[in-house]
Amino acid sequence: MKLTLFTLLLSLTLMSATAQTNFKVQQLKFNRVKTAYNEKWTVLKQFLKAGGIGDEFSMLINAYKTEGKLEVWLKNRKDKTYNLFRTYDFCEHSGTIGPKLYEGDGQTPEGFYHITAFNPMSNFYLSLGINFPNSVDYARTGKGRSPGSDIYIHGNCVTVGCIPLTDEKIKEVYILAVEAKNAGQERIPVNIYPFKLTDGNLKKYAAQFPKQAGFWKTLQAGYLAFEKEKNSSGIVEVKGKYLIR
Repeated sequence: MKLTLFTLLLSLTLMSATAQTNFKVQQLKFNRVKTAYNEKWTVLKQFLKAGGIGDEFSMLINAYKTEGKLEVWLKNRKDKTYNLFRTYDFCEHSGTIGPKLYEGDGQTPEGFYHITAFNPMSNFYLSLGINFPNSVDYARTGKGRSPGSDIYIHGNCVTVGCIPLTDEKIKEVYILAVEAKNAGQERIPVNIYPFKLTDGNLKKYAAQFPKQAGFWKTLQAGYLAFEKEKNSSGIVEVKGKYLIR
C-alpha cells in the first residue's frame, strides 16, 4: 500500500512538472513567441544572472495608472521576497483614475488580479489576460449591468481599458511570464493601482475623487503590505471586498 501511494504521488508530481515544462514548448510553436525569445532572451538571462535570479523564478506585476508604470518583480522559487527587475512605461492611457465600473466606460481596472491567459496570436501582438472581472468587480457593478471583460497587458499603443506596452516591451514581459509559469508558478499576481498608494498620494487624490477614497483605502492595505514584505500579501476576496489575511 505504501509503495502504491508513493508511486501515485511520484506519478502526479512528474505529470505536473511535465505539464509546466510543456507550456513553454507549446508557446514556442508560435512565431511571435519564438521571435521574442530569439530577440530578448539572451540579454534578459544576463540581467537575471546579474540580479541573482536563477532558472526557476516567480513573477509579480505592479501597475500604476497615474504614473503610467508597470513593474516586473521576480524572485527565486525558494526565496521569500521579490526584487524589482524591470520597469516599463505604458505607451497609452485609457480613462482616468478610479476602478472600471461597467462595460464600455473606457476605464482600466484597479484591484488585485492574476494572469489567466497567454495569447501568442493577439491582435495586439502578444497579450497577457487577467481575471477581470473578479468578485469585487461584480459586487461594485451590481445586478443587471456588465462590468466588462477582456482586460490584457499587450503590445501596440491603443487601448480602451487595457495596459499597452509596445510590441518590443511586451516581448520581454511575455517571455518572463512564460518562464515563471513554466517553472511551476500557478498564479502570477497583477496588482493594478490608481497611483502609488502612499499616505500623501491617497490624501491628494481622495480630495479630488472623494467617491473612490474608501475603495482606494482597501487597495492601500495591499500596497503597503507589499512595500513592507516584498511578497504576495495574501489578499483575498470576501463578500465583494479585498482583505489581507
